Amino acid sequence: MNTPAAEFDVHVDLVDRLVRTQHPDLAGPLTLVANGWDNVIFRLGTDLSVRLPRRQLGVNLIVNEQRWLPVLAGHVDVALPVPVRLGVPGEGYPWPWTIAPWFEGTTVAEVPPSERASLAPQLAAFMNQLHRPAPADAPPNAVRGVPLPSRDPALRQRLPHMKWREELLALWETLVDLPAWQGPPVWLHGDPHPGNLLVGDERAEKLAAVLDFGDLTSGDPATDLAAGWLVFDEKGREIFRAHVDADEVTWQRARGWALAMGSALATFSADNPAMAAIGDHVLEQVLIG
Repeated sequence: MNTPAAEFDVHVDLVDRLVRTQHPDLAGPLTLVANGWDNVIFRLGTDLSVRLPRRQLGVNLIVNEQRWLPVLAGHVDVALPVPVRLGVPGEGYPWPWTIAPWFEGTTVAEVPPSERASLAPQLAAFMNQLHRPAPADAPPNAVRGVPLPSRDPALRQRLPHMKWREELLALWETLVDLPAWQGPPVWLHGDPHPGNLLVGDERAEKLAAVLDFGDLTSGDPATDLAAGWLVFDEKGREIFRAHVDADEVTWQRARGWALAMGSALATFSADNPAMAAIGDHVLEQVLIG
């Protein structure tokens, strides 16, 4: 199955008109960078990016980023794409949009998993800083931060399309029944796969930025700790585990979250080889342990 279809054609001429009409002082050359599940991203000049929803589902995600990223940036030491300017509907485009900084670097998805271990302490430190109690008006999210059993129907629907389906089902059935998170809802990134992590260069020595907070929410920290399997191999995961603040039940629940997320990436990325590769990596890693 493919990436969800766009509900609005976001093209360079439209984005140029939006920027020139609403923020003319920032107008400049535009380059399409990514056309993801929920948003389209353009590079604007050399220092900025433009992020626009490509389907209705992404609208609230953009609004959540606009509201909360300035707050969260004050709690973490890693750069976040805090909005520089806010855009509103116009030029025939129906939804809000954002101008944010452009960060130079390489996504971790472009770095072989065997070379990512040096990032493990840095990513753990970021999550330890981020995972603080969230306010009552933190954005809700039906598929992140929630009790793991709520993901059971979706996981079972994906299983027939996946490799290692019998082994993964057996593992899932042991993880989905683990005790639920008993602490306060904490802030969550919600989508900690390697395509949302930026390093300064291909040597992956320094975590330069954490991107795409569209799934921002609050709840069970195990959701984000799934990065142990999404991002790392066994060696890197051991280092990550040693640096995150989590009890063993939360860590094992994170393995379940990794399986849930990896199954989605593996199932819905037939037209996106990079994301499909991340999905296959995750499913292989959760079976390792």
